[in-house]
Amino acid sequence: MTVHEIRKQFFDFFASKGHQIVPSAPMVVKNDPTLMFTNAGMNQFKDFFLGNAVPKNRRVANSQKCLRVSGKHNDLEEVGVDTYHHTMFEMLGNWSFGDYFKEDAIAWAWELLTEVYKIPKDRLYVTVFEGDEKDGVPRDQESYDIWKKYIAEDRIILASKKDNFWEMGDTGPCGPCTEIHVDNRPEAERAKSDGKQYVNEDHPQVIEIWNNVFMQFNRKADGSLESLPATHVDTGMGLERLAMTLQNKTSNYDIDLFQTLIRHMEKVSGKKYGTDETTDIALRVIADHVRAIAFSIADGQLPSNTGAGYVIRRILRRAVRYGYQTLGLKEPFLSGLSVVLSEVMGDPFTELIKQSELVEKVIREEELSFFRTLEQGIKRIEGLIDSAKVSGSKVLDGSAVFELYDTYGFPFDLTSLIARENNLSVDEDGFNAELTKQKDRSRAATAIETDDWVQLTDDSVEEFVGYDYLETAVEIVKYRKVSQKQKTFYQLVFSKTPFYPEGGGQVGDTGRIYNDSESVVIFDTKKENNLIVHLSETLPSNPNRPFTAEVNEQKRKLSAYNHSATHLLHHALRTVLGTHVEQKGSLVNPNYLRFDFSHFSKVTDEELAKIESLVSEAIRASIDLDERRNVPIEVATEMGAMALFGEKYGDTVRVIKFGDSVELCGGTHVKNTGQIGLFKIQSESAVAAGIRRIEAITNVAVETYYADQESKLKSVNELLKNPKDVSKAVEDLISKNNQLQKQVENFKREQAKLVKADLKTKIVPKGDFSFLESIIELDAASVKDILFQLKGEVPNLFAVIGSKEDDKCAISILVDESLVSSKGWNAGNLVKSVASFIQGGGGGQAFFATAGGKNAAGLEPAMGQLKETLFS
Repeated sequence: MTVHEIRKQFFDFFASKGHQIVPSAPMVVKNDPTLMFTNAGMNQFKDFFLGNAVPKNRRVANSQKCLRVSGKHNDLEEVGVDTYHHTMFEMLGNWSFGDYFKEDAIAWAWELLTEVYKIPKDRLYVTVFEGDEKDGVPRDQESYDIWKKYIAEDRIILASKKDNFWEMGDTGPCGPCTEIHVDNRPEAERAKSDGKQYVNEDHPQVIEIWNNVFMQFNRKADGSLESLPATHVDTGMGLERLAMTLQNKTSNYDIDLFQTLIRHMEKVSGKKYGTDETTDIALRVIADHVRAIAFSIADGQLPSNTGAGYVIRRILRRAVRYGYQTLGLKEPFLSGLSVVLSEVMGDPFTELIKQSELVEKVIREEELSFFRTLEQGIKRIEGLIDSAKVSGSKVLDGSAVFELYDTYGFPFDLTSLIARENNLSVDEDGFNAELTKQKDRSRAATAIETDDWVQLTDDSVEEFVGYDYLETAVEIVKYRKVSQKQKTFYQLVFSKTPFYPEGGGQVGDTGRIYNDSESVVIFDTKKENNLIVHLSETLPSNPNRPFTAEVNEQKRKLSAYNHSATHLLHHALRTVLGTHVEQKGSLVNPNYLRFDFSHFSKVTDEELAKIESLVSEAIRASIDLDERRNVPIEVATEMGAMALFGEKYGDTVRVIKFGDSVELCGGTHVKNTGQIGLFKIQSESAVAAGIRRIEAITNVAVETYYADQESKLKSVNELLKNPKDVSKAVEDLISKNNQLQKQVENFKREQAKLVKADLKTKIVPKGDFSFLESIIELDAASVKDILFQLKGEVPNLFAVIGSKEDDKCAISILVDESLVSSKGWNAGNLVKSVASFIQGGGGGQAFFATAGGKNAAGLEPAMGQLKETLFS
């Protein structure tokens, strides 16, 4: 069976058992600060396990896109090196939310594997949780006894908490699990030794194939376990491993899905898979990584320098590095491979087909950027190598190599390879020390510590009433203390709330809660795990008392102006540029709006003017808001409302309609477009390949903008003596300035000729080299030009020039290459040693370097120090 057929048969089997087949959730997680990516099939159902939400169907199954490259589950460096780890993988799963439990879950797992997929029973082993005394959880005797009905008792293995107690993270739903392992070794090997001894021992052919987790507990912040309101089943079976077994392969990368991608890369690279392990690793890395990259972009996560975007960029660059370093590829190749991927996995993942052009363009731009980084990095490494050779060192400085890695994104192992090619090594201890410091800084910046929730009432059902009210009576249902970045604040959950939580691009509301004895500021509102949490720096003195919750009305109004204008802007963009335009991100706050959208060229000034005009027309038309709540998703789609890629929608949605603008949206809006008042586009720019960004302002911000522009124009008029035509006056001023600038440049050139002639008379022989020192009044750029001219005219020149211009000064050192090698002199090191004399800093290469400063009085002592260093 192909991977496609295996996936379909899984769906068909569980549909026959009364399960609803649901689509995969996006890989990039929103509204959950404990997760960056979906790393397991159960993530999207977390609220059901915690009791924060009620499922429509208590039995579901799907194939979930998962990514394990950050946090607790991080396999990145193993991917491609072995044959069974992946960045992105598909997790086939079936779930019971308070419905069936261990008996049915185990029976169906065995039926599917042995009767439907026909895996021989003598190749299967199972593990059962042996219990944990510290947690106070006994051995899972129930699962053990159930398994005895299906498999010989000597194939049931008791396993520790490490292997058979599943936890998504440090806190949250968890429970004992029973795993099914398969022995994929050849018949001859299985005859020699029992596969039982290899279970949970990382044997590449004796592998876990299915994990049945029995969710019974919630891990609290203090490490203790509490029972969940109901018991649940959460199962996960890696599709890639299952396909390896069913297709009788010894590696995940030999299944049809990866072989299609690898064969494409064989053609691109001219390398054959299966002939050399180094080449095989590179081909496996590339075939794996393109999935993670393409699916992330299709889900709305672009590569960037922060957060989830940085992880995707890191995966992409790892793939490019293997192609560059091992396969000798110097041109983009991943972007073409993404097209092949969309053909292979477009069914059932239609987002790959619909987003194919965008995915390809974004990846190609990232590849081109990294190739430029590699070229620049190689030049920097050559400088480090030259400096090391001059100083006689055989080791490249670890901190300098880390700077290449951290600042310029140059891979450490590629630096090591280039160093070895030049008979040098890298100070790995120094590099690792800097890397550890960086990781510690990063952990400290992102570390979040939370206390357990303090539950005040049994009523944990919260209701958002903020569409209709900005003030309402509330009770605090529960609260907890949070510590982050050396700050402490509180998260409060109310019985109902008028505060809008951050989401859909719109920032969270601010305001206060108050009663007759105190007032507490709410500085932000967020949504976490389906709970609206209100952030406060202080905890009310008596949380049990009733309060009135009051939203900051002015900030809410300003955000609403910008959010409604965003919808009008989106519609105008599609009208002017075409219906290929789709939202790729947005920010709505009280000050301005930012809108990212798919478009493959710069938006022209004429197009921007037309877009701005259309939005302004809609504002002047005073279109009433048509808001529809709890609309079935199918009906909303029929109305023309667009769903955003990467967003997870429920069965019912909220539709916001202003005339022809129809969108799914949970944000807050004006009642009539006329309330927006004014609209002004401030900038249009590129975010990534195929993604453009517009920033704009509305209402009061536009009034302030035009008032500021008027003030500036008035000042210019006054400076120019109130001319009749301001533009003409400015043009004349620029023209005169250009003429004067040319005169100054001509003067400098003539001055430089005289200075050069004078300097040439000051050159004196010093044994086997010529020496020049002088302090002159000239800019540093002209000094450099003169020195390089003299270098071509005077053999074996060593020159030190101090220069002054206005309130700046500089020291420039030139060392002929012959002296760099014969005497070990290094201009960069020398200039650094005396830069403090002029209260400045600088550096450069071995043959030329400069230091700039502000203390011209230090030039003479600096040059004296240099002569003493060289000639004493």
